[in-house]
Amino acid sequence: MNSRRAWVVYGAAVLTYMVAILQRSSLGVAGVEATHRYEVAATALSTLAVVQLVVYAALQIPVGVMVDRVGPKFLLATGAVLMLIGQTTLAFSDNLGVAIVGRVLVGAGDAMTFISGIRLLASWFDGRRLTFVSQLFGSLGQFGQIVAIFPLGLALHAWGWTPTYLLAASASAIVLVILLVLVSSGPGNRLESRERQTWAQSAHHLRTALSRPGTQLGFWSHFVSQSSLTSFAMLWGFPFLSVALGYGPQAAAGLLTLTVASVLVSGPVLGMLCARFPLRRSNLVLGIVSAMAIVWTVLLLWPGQPPLWLVVVLLLVIAVGGPGSLIGFDFARSFNPLRSLGSANGIVNVGGFLASFVIMFFAGVVLDLVDRSQGGNGIPAQLYSLDAFRYAFLVQYVVVGVGVVFLLIARRRTRHLLHEEEGIEVGPLWVALVRYWRRPRT
Repeated sequence: MNSRRAWVVYGAAVLTYMVAILQRSSLGVAGVEATHRYEVAATALSTLAVVQLVVYAALQIPVGVMVDRVGPKFLLATGAVLMLIGQTTLAFSDNLGVAIVGRVLVGAGDAMTFISGIRLLASWFDGRRLTFVSQLFGSLGQFGQIVAIFPLGLALHAWGWTPTYLLAASASAIVLVILLVLVSSGPGNRLESRERQTWAQSAHHLRTALSRPGTQLGFWSHFVSQSSLTSFAMLWGFPFLSVALGYGPQAAAGLLTLTVASVLVSGPVLGMLCARFPLRRSNLVLGIVSAMAIVWTVLLLWPGQPPLWLVVVLLLVIAVGGPGSLIGFDFARSFNPLRSLGSANGIVNVGGFLASFVIMFFAGVVLDLVDRSQGGNGIPAQLYSLDAFRYAFLVQYVVVGVGVVFLLIARRRTRHLLHEEEGIEVGPLWVALVRYWRRPRT
């Protein structure tokens, strides 16, 4: 644990996750081009992104069970192969049906990457260092989004669709070689053989993990914190910035990189706060969601064109939801034994992506409805108007609002169980703050 060899494995895992983020985000900068290439409206385009997330979310629990059975290395390598095939398929697609097949394969490969990476870290690190490196893992992976925004975006405009997506596919090929050469599922591979389970045992661990209030708290924490950033970065952010706000492709790409910068700063900070105040992690999640709601409300109610500074603030704030969602995995790790951690992580990871594809799909539906009501014909300049996006982005208030209600219910059950089993009582945050303020200073 925590050895020099562990850091080599860590570096390979981070690179693998970065490439997965690259493949996941590669459609975000191509939204306008995809509208022209496949001659589709906003609802159909959102389907192309949503189907990827549906596959991703649907596979989280099966992948979580499998990672407890066969070990994370096998699933990481399999995910790289699927993303390689998927991006190659997308590169040569000339209609929406073939493109959907490609994105299904990308979603399946992406589904195997993150929770396998988190499970891999739990085999090589322990203690507070595990909490910190897990947060850093999620933050460093966001560099893949920078690659998707800039090099991939520039390649798309310079070389065209097919060469660009073949270039993206080659990144997964490189990662596959690195995984096969450098990575093992645990020190000396002893962990993988010792923890292999029967299907009956895996099913039992899955049911047990799902029934734990702490796992449910992790699910809803992930649900409410990640969805705004994911739906914005993966699909609707680029058309909103480049067309609705009129910034153009290059400026939009530059603005989207602010989300990555915010993640890189906020991720380690949240990691340290979670390690320092483990009983206040849900307050961190609720604080992040509240901040996002406030900034979204100000931007959507702003009369006329919102100022650039407000758009920058929005991007910086919603990006905190990325590392904020990793708190959900910290709940899973706190309330589940290692033998069922993969299953618990799979359950948690469904949350944010379930919320994201609901937001993405219904935002596309709203965009089309507004376009038709105004007599538009689906061209990007009319379809992606600022007023249309004001209505479309309201979808997330409903989705996230439902998630917050269930988060509060799960938190109450978790705290009740914690008090019953360990005698730990977590009081209201304001009481803790007053006690801290009144304590004697030395």
